[in-house]
Amino acid sequence: MEQVPEDWQRGLVIVAHPDDIEYGAAAAVARWTGQGKDIRYTLVTSGEAGMAGVAPAEAKLLREAEEIASAKVVGVHEVEFLGHPDGRVEENLALRRDLAAAIRRHRPELVVLFNFGDNWAPGFANSADHRAVGRAGLDAISDAGNEWIFPELSDLAPWSPRWAAVVGPTVTHAVDVTDTLDQAAASLAEHRRYLEILSPEPVADQVRAVIDMATGPQEGFPAAHAVGFELYYFRS
Repeated sequence: MEQVPEDWQRGLVIVAHPDDIEYGAAAAVARWTGQGKDIRYTLVTSGEAGMAGVAPAEAKLLREAEEIASAKVVGVHEVEFLGHPDGRVEENLALRRDLAAAIRRHRPELVVLFNFGDNWAPGFANSADHRAVGRAGLDAISDAGNEWIFPELSDLAPWSPRWAAVVGPTVTHAVDVTDTLDQAAASLAEHRRYLEILSPEPVADQVRAVIDMATGPQEGFPAAHAVGFELYYFRS
């Protein structure tokens, strides 16, 4: 198991919803910002359909505020929301264009995406939004470097990231997050209202369970706590 390359300076994390990052990669983000790297977040939706009993207009504002506060805990200060409808994200050219534009705006060397497979584990289906965003995001990395696919983006110079690191069930590389577990937990805890609605379990207990699950040891990698990724290469 190899270490995720860290000879880069700027990264972009692309996800479907607020809290997606905190459920999988925030500990790695905290490590990278601690190294002085510039990490930015692009969220395709605002998670407005994700709070039972809370109208989408109210949930949108709440979840955006929680995500911005959560990002600051791990050293991220640029968070954008693209405004696609939560729960109804489509894997189409419009989404690819929006994500290619985000990649051109932020000009990352590393793009972090989340599991776009049909399931998280046998018997546990992945959400339609996760599948659409992950697959479109992977395509958008190539689109961002091609001046002809979306000519309407001509005001943004083409940009080609070096890697995509996908959080998901397939792991080829890992990041040692032993020193950033507390930051990751504090980051997830900023989603307090969402977590209170999600489960009757105390927020602190939910946070501990998620962090333990997301940062366990990876086979063949010499760290007690790690986040695993599948690494894709795009240019040298």
